[in-house]
Amino acid sequence: MKARLTALALLAATPATAQDEMTVVLDWFVNPDHGPIVIAEEQGYFAEAGLEVEMIAPADPADPPKMAAAGRADLAISYQPQLHLQVAEGMPLVRVGTLVATPLNCLLVLEDGPIDEIADLKGRKVGFSVAGVEEALLSSILDTNGLTMDDIELVNVNWSLSPALMSGQVDAVIGAFRNFELNQMEIEGVQGRCFYLEEEGLPAYDELIYVANPETMDADMIRRFLAATEKATQFIVNHPQESWEIFSGTSVELQDELNERAWTDTIPRFALRPEALDQGRYARFEAFLNEAGLVEGTRPVSDLAVDLGAQ
Repeated sequence: MKARLTALALLAATPATAQDEMTVVLDWFVNPDHGPIVIAEEQGYFAEAGLEVEMIAPADPADPPKMAAAGRADLAISYQPQLHLQVAEGMPLVRVGTLVATPLNCLLVLEDGPIDEIADLKGRKVGFSVAGVEEALLSSILDTNGLTMDDIELVNVNWSLSPALMSGQVDAVIGAFRNFELNQMEIEGVQGRCFYLEEEGLPAYDELIYVANPETMDADMIRRFLAATEKATQFIVNHPQESWEIFSGTSVELQDELNERAWTDTIPRFALRPEALDQGRYARFEAFLNEAGLVEGTRPVSDLAVDLGAQ
């Protein structure tokens, strides 16, 4: 009995297995786009994977990939088009997973406004928020419709996309997310209409991706993170209402009509296999950017993205 008690005492004194600390910089403040990460945290999937994940909302939305490249974050949420441009510039980044597997970005106009087709943008104002990326996408859309960037006036609306459009400050905005801005405008009583990028000459792409510095990343830790978010995505798809209640219960600021609508619209777009890589998708987008003169030459997919599960 004494020996058994001693063994139990030693067991009780043994510290719990330490969790690996991991920092993930979001692309923006917490919103339904980040559902799998929040659900993985709330359902204990990260803890099961031996992870303690810190989610950080950036002060500047341009910072996340830079922080990952500099080794100041284990992962950052970014955008596939931005990844191609930044790798072409020499930034040490690679896509290691996918969060939202379809484009969300669109060129947004007023339903009853003066823009019936993209050619109507000639001589008009177009609002944007992210220099470089959105200008590159817009340039291609305009070219497909017989216009150039010289035919429009670009206006930096500093992330105030739908308000700038509704107030008449601009005639269209690029960078609007179809799961957010359309709902936001409808709630305000204003009908908007999206020109979908993938229907205007751009190859389909992953909207939100996880990027890391390939030279310093901890591949094992990232694999566990992606496995936990995959489990969370399955839970979201199987239990959309319950997962919404869990997600919105993390912050009073999320408990409104806009976020609830966005949650419903985003569920079908989450990557069901976040680790899996569609190499053709990255090769096609790289070739598209090169042909459009937006990058010089093309890089092999291995320089842009990896499938850690296949390694």
